Amino acid sequence: MRTQVGIIGAGPAGLLLSHLLHLRGIDSVVLEEREEQYVRRRVRAGVLESTTADLLREVGLGARMDREGLVHKGISLHFDGEDHYVDFERLVGRTITVYGQQEVVKDLIDARRRAHGQLLFEVRDTAVHETGSDRPRITFTDAEGRPQELVCEVVAGCDGFHGVSRKSLPQNELTVYDHTYPFAWLGILAKAAPVRDELVYANHERGFALYSMRSPEITRLYLQVDPEERIEQWPDERIWSELHTRLPALAEGPVLEKGITAMRSFVASPLRHGRLFLAGDAAHIVPPTGAKGMNLAVADVWLLASALSELLLHNNSALVESYSDTALRRVWRAEHFSWTMTSMLHRQPGATPFERQLQLAQLRYTASSTAAATSLAENYVGMPLTSPL
Repeated sequence: MRTQVGIIGAGPAGLLLSHLLHLRGIDSVVLEEREEQYVRRRVRAGVLESTTADLLREVGLGARMDREGLVHKGISLHFDGEDHYVDFERLVGRTITVYGQQEVVKDLIDARRRAHGQLLFEVRDTAVHETGSDRPRITFTDAEGRPQELVCEVVAGCDGFHGVSRKSLPQNELTVYDHTYPFAWLGILAKAAPVRDELVYANHERGFALYSMRSPEITRLYLQVDPEERIEQWPDERIWSELHTRLPALAEGPVLEKGITAMRSFVASPLRHGRLFLAGDAAHIVPPTGAKGMNLAVADVWLLASALSELLLHNNSALVESYSDTALRRVWRAEHFSWTMTSMLHRQPGATPFERQLQLAQLRYTASSTAAATSLAENYVGMPLTSPL
C-alpha cells in the first residue's frame, strides 16, 4: 500500500488532518485500532472554541454543528454561594459552542466516506519505521488478520497519549514535561433536561463541580474526587447528593454513563522527528478545566496540514521545520490557562486556611475586574489560529 500521508489514529486530530489534506489534493490513509462504532460513540470533550467552530464551517463541516450545537455567550463561576457571570460576548465579542467530540468525529467520518477516503479500523500491531528517510513505513495487521505495510512520504501520529507514535520518536531526543494533579473528576452523563443555559464552574469547600450539557435533553456533570477512589464507591444516589451540595439547582435523571478520570498536564517536545509528526493528545494533555484538549488538536492539524502541503506540493520544508516550535507556543499558552483554571477552582488537598483565602481572593478578583475577566474570556474562547502567542 502507498499513500502520501499515513495517519495513525481516527480521533478528531487524525480525521480532520485527513480532511484538510484532501481539500488540498493530498492523499492519506487513516489507521485506527478501535472499531468504527466505538469511535463514533466514545464521549469526550464538548466545548468548541470560536476558532474551532469557524474552521469547521470554513472546511464544510459546520452544518450539523450549527443546527444542533448550543451557542454559549459566557460561563458562570459559582463561589461564596453565588453565581458570577463572565460574559464572553461582551468582553471579547466571541462565543463558544457546546457540540460533543463524538459528534465532530461522526461528521468527519461521514465527510471522509463521501470523499472515498481510506479509513482502516480495527488494525493492530502498528509500528512506524524509517522516519528519518523520505519513505517512512507503517506496518500493521488489518481487521482480517493480514500483515500489511503502508509506504508514505510522511507519517502523522494522532493516536493519543497511549499510542505508538510518540514512542516511535528517539527517546533520547524527547523532552517530557509531566504534572499529575492530586485529584480526579467523576463525570456522569444524565438523561435530564438542562436547567441552565450555560456552564457553571463551582468552587465549593467540599471540592470542585461542573455543570454542563450535551443537548437539550442530556446533562454532563462532574465532581472533584480523590484519584484513588473507584466508581463502585459512588452509587447514583451519592453522586446526586454531592452535586446538589456543590452546585446551584439542577434536575436529576437516569445516569447513562459514569466514570473517574485522572487529571494531568503533559507536553512532549519536539513534535517531529524526520518525517514523523505528532499532533493532539499524542503530543500533549491538558486538564479538562480549561476546555482545551480537542481545540488544541484542531490547532495542531490546521498548522500541520499547511506545513505538509508546502512540503509535498511545493517541496518547501520551511513550515515543517518550524511546526514543532510554532505549535508548542500555543500548547504552552493552553497549558498555563488550564493550570490556572484548575488551581483556582479545585480544593487543594492539604491546603492551609491562608492558601484557601488566596484562592478565593483570585476568584473574587476574576469576577469583579474587567481586565481579569477579559483575560479569562480571551483564553477560553480561543486565540486566533494565526496569533503568534
